[in-house]
Amino acid sequence: MLEVLHSLANQSTPLHHGVVFLFNGAEENVLQASHGFITQHPWAKQVRAFINLEAAGVGGKEVVFQTGPENPWLVQAYVQAAKHPFASVVGQEVFQSGIIPSDTDFRIYRDFGNIPGIDLAFIENGFIYHTKYDTADRILTDSIQRAGDNILAVLRYLLMSEKLADSSEYRHGNMVFFDLLGVFVVAYPARVGTILNYMVAAATFLYLAKKASRPGNGGGRYVRDLAYATGVALLSWLVTLLSVLIVALLVTLLGRSMFWYDHFYTSICLYGAAATGKIILIHTLAKNLYYGGVRLVELGDLYFDVSLLLWCCSLVWLTQQGLCSAYVPMLMVAFPLVTRILLAKEFKHRGASLRYSMFYLLGLALPYVHFMFLIWVVFEIFTPIMGRSGTEIPPEVVLASLVTLATIFLSSFFLHFIYLVRSTKWILTGLGSVFLLTFLVISSGLLFPYSDAPERPRPKRVFLQHTTRTFHNLQGQVESRDSGLWINSFDYTGIQHITPLVPEINDSFRTHCREDRPFCGYPWFLPVKFLSKSVAPLRFQTPSSVGTLSPLCCFRKNWYLPAPEVSPSSPVEFSLLSQEETSWGTIKMTFRVTGPSHMSLYLLPHRGASLSTWSFGDGTPRFDLSGEYFIFYSHGLDVRTWTFWFEIQPPSDPDPSGPEGMISVAISSHYFFGPDHRTAQLEEILSRFPYVGFSLLVGQHLRHVSILTTRRVTEAEKSREPAGGVWAGGRTHHRRCLFALRLTHCQTPATVSAGLVASLAHATHASTVDIQRTDPPQEPRASRSLWSWERKDFSFLTRSCFFFY
Repeated sequence: MLEVLHSLANQSTPLHHGVVFLFNGAEENVLQASHGFITQHPWAKQVRAFINLEAAGVGGKEVVFQTGPENPWLVQAYVQAAKHPFASVVGQEVFQSGIIPSDTDFRIYRDFGNIPGIDLAFIENGFIYHTKYDTADRILTDSIQRAGDNILAVLRYLLMSEKLADSSEYRHGNMVFFDLLGVFVVAYPARVGTILNYMVAAATFLYLAKKASRPGNGGGRYVRDLAYATGVALLSWLVTLLSVLIVALLVTLLGRSMFWYDHFYTSICLYGAAATGKIILIHTLAKNLYYGGVRLVELGDLYFDVSLLLWCCSLVWLTQQGLCSAYVPMLMVAFPLVTRILLAKEFKHRGASLRYSMFYLLGLALPYVHFMFLIWVVFEIFTPIMGRSGTEIPPEVVLASLVTLATIFLSSFFLHFIYLVRSTKWILTGLGSVFLLTFLVISSGLLFPYSDAPERPRPKRVFLQHTTRTFHNLQGQVESRDSGLWINSFDYTGIQHITPLVPEINDSFRTHCREDRPFCGYPWFLPVKFLSKSVAPLRFQTPSSVGTLSPLCCFRKNWYLPAPEVSPSSPVEFSLLSQEETSWGTIKMTFRVTGPSHMSLYLLPHRGASLSTWSFGDGTPRFDLSGEYFIFYSHGLDVRTWTFWFEIQPPSDPDPSGPEGMISVAISSHYFFGPDHRTAQLEEILSRFPYVGFSLLVGQHLRHVSILTTRRVTEAEKSREPAGGVWAGGRTHHRRCLFALRLTHCQTPATVSAGLVASLAHATHASTVDIQRTDPPQEPRASRSLWSWERKDFSFLTRSCFFFY
């Protein structure tokens, strides 16, 4: 960004528009700095578009994976200006679906600033993303140069564009866009894509209808044969998927999960060979047993039509869903159809001749090369994600499914060759040999998932936290208290590779979720514990909108190793200020909390009770799929008092078998820096983790002290959130590191503005409180504002973005 700034500031041609260079941090603290800029900074009102720079890896090509919303002129600007284009609307729709566990500042600028933009990110080598290996020296110079060339070119184009002056005039409509091997980008309006898709589908159905109307196909024979052949193809795909999943489950039961994490191509040799061999075997059996007396050429022709029909059906369905990604099946239908029509005479007279095969492959080259490139991107993204997807999602099932689906899609237009060749014996023998050899190597344990090799590390991620928990009953008495090292594995292998080296960490200390306690009774820093129950995105609330939080991890398997009590220098203080019954039948409760800069609040209404309103966001409580609420709070280095309230509707028919009261409330404090960051016990256990043979990322070394509460709750008038930031069930609203440079027409000196910053480090505190219904004392009023821009603190200038005005 500094090089781009230097280049723009020294060019001789005046710019038509100004540009803001925003260096902001606190993204991992739930996107606080970007929210602070776009909602509070005076420059934000002048911004008309943005380019957001992200990273989910450490190099490679930077991909455009989000644009808009709408504003097709931004895509056209990238198409016209980018020197090394790399973009796909497929990536945009997959990312925004919530499948990928991530979020970016793009959403903040879009939702809170109502500003269109472009989101770019490095995606290669995500294995070391957010680890100690994620260093600047690992980013290749070529990647930096390439990104700089693209960003500078697109910036110059936008800064000279007339459309930026009044972007609202060009707002409406989406774009279909994709690059071809990074050489150029194809882009056209979505409405044009819809017309094109239906034209291709109509041409396909016309082609099939013409074949059905031939004299030799009277009585519906061709339609009947096509239906039977379609059933055989679908059955072969279903049996293939189930067979490969059985292999994946067997690998899991053998304790060899994630063997491919450091040896990716072995997954192709195992699952790819199994899938390909199964498809060929089923169709070979169908050819020999079901189609015994049918000419091979007729069978080849029939199964080409089957592939065409199935891709055409997917084209129609995706188009009806309004997905721009429908261009993929459009290419996979249009090119094979045209190729087949051009080679019809050659195939009719000579069958699968060398000439036919060569021209057939040539006709399918463009869609297949593009489709294989998309498959490569999928594996480049999802393979590293399996190393941080939690302990509940079996990675073998995910990767085996992806490999099998890729095999099915890629083999679809080659099915008819199985019916054209005389024998598939040698092909099946070769595939079976590859499968068996790979399976034996995997079973022997020779393929270790992790590596600390300097040139390509594959670290295992482990979450260690020193925690003290205190639980209170409704009378305020301590019900239980414990301390320990709370351990989570970020991947499915759990601690199986740790126990042999650190024997104290074993399954005898495995702990289970307490469903009657908020978030299982553990002080989660982010709301990830429930995500194992559902893959659906979490709905969250911000001051002015509602959005989604993608699943980050699934942590249902925990290990809790007993340890001495944590004694932080600034423990959390949690108290009930008032409790009263409102005239409309709810119970309003007001609380006060003091503690460190990072705290988490958890609310679990009991059966029959429900929250009606609270002091967070727009006042409407949002809940996750488990019926629990999560509020994240943080502030600057100076300690502030946090006051909040909520109202709860008492249950009309209390559950006698359930917990007492109406709601369980918990609060935890997290110590990320300073003298409370580490404890002697934490340091001792960390020193015993191995760093030879494989590498462990011991992330977020936290101290925790949990405050869990069971109580009855009420409502209050809407009070403004006191100083600090609040994340109500999702994204954050608080002050964080920010650094902005404003460049106006390349003639005014750049000015600097900074937001309040708090350093990131790790530790946590928690305890428990139970509340019963009592007469309320006088309720205090909070008068502090949510944001402040007087301070000039700087720290961790990491994330970046360009704004145009």
